[in-house]
Amino acid sequence: MLELPLIARARSFENRHALREGEVYRSYGELLDASARIAAALLGGRRDLEEARIAFMAPASFEYVAIQWGIWRAGGIAVPLSVHATVPELAHALGDSDACLILVTRAEADRFASEERALLLVDDALRCEACELPEIRHERRAMILYTSGTTNKPKGAVSTHANLQAQIEALVVAWEWQADDRIPLFLPLHHIHGIINVLGCALWSGALVDVFPRFDPAMVLPRVAAGEYSLFMAVPTIYAKLATQLEPDSQRAVLKGFAAMRLMVSGSAALPASLHRRWAELTSQSLLERYGMTETGMILSNPLHGERRSGSVGQPLPGVEVRLRSETGETITTANEAGEIQVRGPAVFLEYWQLPETSAASFEDGWFRTGDMGIREDGYYRILGRLSVDIIKSGGYKLSALEIEAALLEHPAIRECAVIGLEDDTWGETVAVAAVLEGDLGLEDLQHWSKGRLSSYKLPRRLLRVESLPRNAMGKVAKKEVGKLFR
Repeated sequence: MLELPLIARARSFENRHALREGEVYRSYGELLDASARIAAALLGGRRDLEEARIAFMAPASFEYVAIQWGIWRAGGIAVPLSVHATVPELAHALGDSDACLILVTRAEADRFASEERALLLVDDALRCEACELPEIRHERRAMILYTSGTTNKPKGAVSTHANLQAQIEALVVAWEWQADDRIPLFLPLHHIHGIINVLGCALWSGALVDVFPRFDPAMVLPRVAAGEYSLFMAVPTIYAKLATQLEPDSQRAVLKGFAAMRLMVSGSAALPASLHRRWAELTSQSLLERYGMTETGMILSNPLHGERRSGSVGQPLPGVEVRLRSETGETITTANEAGEIQVRGPAVFLEYWQLPETSAASFEDGWFRTGDMGIREDGYYRILGRLSVDIIKSGGYKLSALEIEAALLEHPAIRECAVIGLEDDTWGETVAVAAVLEGDLGLEDLQHWSKGRLSSYKLPRRLLRVESLPRNAMGKVAKKEVGKLFR
């Protein structure tokens, strides 16, 4: 019988611990059994789901993995739903994917009380007897993840089993995953970061995943202090919070636990240089930054062994080809020249669900157009931002909002910030900053401070104004909404 490699590999780790929840350990063998039962329940006597879309909602848990594997083993397309999704977000994902069934844990069932689609509880599915399962070929569709929708409604990015395998294998090789690795998982499981970088890589390798519904320092840090993890992956916000909370004198065991890990990764957002330095001072760990997308998995990564440059996302991962393209359609071969990042390889997704024209327009001669602008410096890539959001066209220059933000975060009075371009009759666009301040900061003071830190054309003459936000407000304001603060 032709089995998915992920399932076949799990059989070789059958007696090993796969997941930990609290003090309960679950084995790979238990995952195989539970996912086979769920697959049988989904099939309901049919031979193959034939790529029917199965939506599911569960926190990070044994049930989440059993559901995901069960859908795949039955021949369905998995559509993971965020446990924090709003009613309109859920309606869009369910309607757009045309999911025929929603599989949920009992705790999440009430959220779908008014939903007309069929609802199946995991507890009920697990009571089903296993049956003969279909053969699943690599080229079949496996998962639909919805993009963030920065400029329009979220699009469903469709990945095949072969795409997911390529994404996992690239990271397993680059980051040297091993069966004795141990990692906490508290990232959202409707995004590529948690699904592939942590869960997929760990379970492919026979490693142990310690699952948490969210990042809770009171739960995670004691285990860090006890030396229970060899890897740690988080977003910059989490590292920023830890950097302000961890004190070398009072929390020496926690810092020692971080220092002992073989790899710590930061992703999903730009990591400020100041935070990179601060984390190294606290833990002796040089955070590894990488870059990827829902449509491609990880594309670029700083090396496991070798220089990890702050502000850089490194070099192409194994099996990934990257090029930069100019606005005139020419491939950029020289260093220090900005262009759109384009990528091709087996990890790149198949299509946007039911959007053939958008899918076609997203590729150029087989290369996926990421919509991100980057630059190559001494062999390392650096991200300048989204062409649609983060590139400010002012007075003939293309200014990177991310670059300006990184510089501004070096100012001691700026805790968080977001930079946008506002329409301007003279410049085309001018720079505006929304910031969470630690103290008073005037526009003239900021412009004076920025000299020598940013090229003169990037900030001092064109900074329109600084809009101050209350502490902790920045995380609640999407970047595309920041412009409303200036109206």
